[in-house]
Amino acid sequence: MNEHKAPEIDLTICDREPIHIPGSIQPHGVMLLADPATLTITHAASDVEGRLGRSDWLGQTLSTLLGARAATEAERCVRDRTRGFIARLAPPFAAESFDALIHTSSGRLVIELEPTSDEGLSAALLPQIEAAAAAFEKAPDLVALCHMAAQEYRRLTGYGRIMIYRFLDDDAGVVVAESLAAGEHSFLNHHFPASDIPKQARGLYVRNLVRVIPDVHYEAAPLRPDLPAHEFDMSDCILRSVSPVHLHYLRNMQVGASASVSIVKDGVLWGLIACHNATPLNIHADVRAACRALAGGLARQIKAREETDAYRERVRLRSFEDDIVALLSREGSLDTAISNHIGELMRMLGSDGVAVLRGQDLVVGGRCPAEKEVRKLAVWAVEHSSDTVFATDRLAEHYQLPEADRAVAAGLLAITLSASEPWIVLWFRAEEVEVVNWAGNPHKNMTPGPEGTLNPRASFEAWTETVRGRARRWTLPEAEAAGRLRVSVMNVWQTRRMRDLNRQLLNTLDEKDLLLQQKEFLIGEVNHRVQNSLQLVSSFLALQGRASDDPKLNAAIDEARRRLSAVSLVHRRLYRADQLEAVDAARYADELLTDLVSSMGAEWERTVTRDLQPVMLPTDRAVGLGLVLTELVINANKYAYGGAAGPLRVTLIEDRNTFRLMVADQGGGRTGNRKGFGTRMMDALVGQLGGSLDYEDNKPGTLAVLVAPIEMPRVGREN
Repeated sequence: MNEHKAPEIDLTICDREPIHIPGSIQPHGVMLLADPATLTITHAASDVEGRLGRSDWLGQTLSTLLGARAATEAERCVRDRTRGFIARLAPPFAAESFDALIHTSSGRLVIELEPTSDEGLSAALLPQIEAAAAAFEKAPDLVALCHMAAQEYRRLTGYGRIMIYRFLDDDAGVVVAESLAAGEHSFLNHHFPASDIPKQARGLYVRNLVRVIPDVHYEAAPLRPDLPAHEFDMSDCILRSVSPVHLHYLRNMQVGASASVSIVKDGVLWGLIACHNATPLNIHADVRAACRALAGGLARQIKAREETDAYRERVRLRSFEDDIVALLSREGSLDTAISNHIGELMRMLGSDGVAVLRGQDLVVGGRCPAEKEVRKLAVWAVEHSSDTVFATDRLAEHYQLPEADRAVAAGLLAITLSASEPWIVLWFRAEEVEVVNWAGNPHKNMTPGPEGTLNPRASFEAWTETVRGRARRWTLPEAEAAGRLRVSVMNVWQTRRMRDLNRQLLNTLDEKDLLLQQKEFLIGEVNHRVQNSLQLVSSFLALQGRASDDPKLNAAIDEARRRLSAVSLVHRRLYRADQLEAVDAARYADELLTDLVSSMGAEWERTVTRDLQPVMLPTDRAVGLGLVLTELVINANKYAYGGAAGPLRVTLIEDRNTFRLMVADQGGGRTGNRKGFGTRMMDALVGQLGGSLDYEDNKPGTLAVLVAPIEMPRVGREN
């Protein structure tokens, strides 16, 4: 008997759905499109005839249809390239008043009209926002803060269910707090798969902080006359119609109205305030503004709490480091000292077991795999770790231990002290069987519809999944502490070697040649030959430039020297730093900008703004970052202001396991696709970094955004 094969479903359809160009709006409002030059109405959506009182609206001027006040504000928005808002606009032929939002998109003037809110509502919002902000500041921790936020947003919006939804590292989400009206179903601590909020929807959440669907059963109102959807980008439109799949999803949740408020921290979507109501309910413009303002305060409080928690953890770990280093420094043999204090090493990182392998000598403490497996794992860790610190809470995805040992070593953090001996410290964390509550089965989140289309999942009943093979996650402060401990142990080891060598030197003062050789050994062959070579090449280029009268050749030589300076600066920083494997990208970028600005002229010194947060990068990735930054600054110098100086803002931030470099000018904007050497080189550098480089409209000017992982992903190999 033939087995029936289920139709294959393309689960990337939602990620590719063009939700920013639906070509229609939600019918609770009215949209008008006008020619920016003449303010003549060219298109409209929704019941223009009934709500604005004119059946002959097409071709009318904005002044005729909405009044002189709207026309004046529209002219200002076009002239200043800004967004405008008019409260309680009364069109001359309409029987109702509207709140009007005016902006431009795709070369068109956009006027969005919504019914105005009740009298007196705006006056009550400010005290409510102030009271909520004060409550946020008093929250004792992050969980309490999120619960307060849920309560305040339910009071502010009147919706029946408010959920604080936090995105996880894999883009799935979890409800960390909620506030419910009587009879509402709870989703607290439930997880939602990443497919519930597609990638392009997350992008729009960063762009539009507040999104409202007053009635999920609405029928979309298309633009009239017909306008091809791809010709009009609705990304910034508050009335934009939403995806039919999303509406179906909400109806499956038995939601009548929905709203979302984005929680954006350092330019990255941290989470959402998801608002649901069983019956249709709108949120007017003044309440939306209050929601937006309150979300900004919430994001700042979340950032402060997370930074405070990380700081406390770092202080605790630093205290452990100091104690351990003091113990190791006082005792005789370093190997003996480590063996005597294996318990302190375990407690420092909260591990269940620890093993130290040096050559053939192995010392273990706590719960560890069998000795044979520890030795094999140590060799693997040295061979497969490109860095001196390796951490994972899912060791099984990188290395296969025998089944009997998997439960005691589901997580591994390792520091390599010496690859040649080998000398390595391994911390183990036991498996923590986790029971995850999902809002519906995440593995069956799509069902095939007619003609192979996708329907959203229909069930949101609690679905429990038992997750095995994972340990408690190693935090960033813990990984940093392990790296610092490695440096400290190496310093103790080197200090003892230096002390022993000094004894030998005191006994061999007459052997000057030997003394010089041992001094060279003590400084570890650290010299500036590479730096000197780079300086020599730069000098040759300068001589070549002075010997030529060709302006193009001189410009090319200047660019080459700037690129060479970016590489040279990394070497200078390496020989000043405590470690050779990584550099502080913020300090590196700051010094590089100083060199670049100096080379471009004194007038640039007052126009460059820097917002650089500390990010530790491996040396090879710092070189790539410096070269990309150099190219972006060179481009701004050449193209943004026609060679003159102008405002330039450089931002560097860390987000989870990625770094983000942003270079923004306020010049004439990016035109065309450049295919020069610099562009080809930059494409290659971005590819080597494993990242992406996008150019956005800075309104005015160009915003270049480089996003790349701090470390290239490591691919494990089965043992």
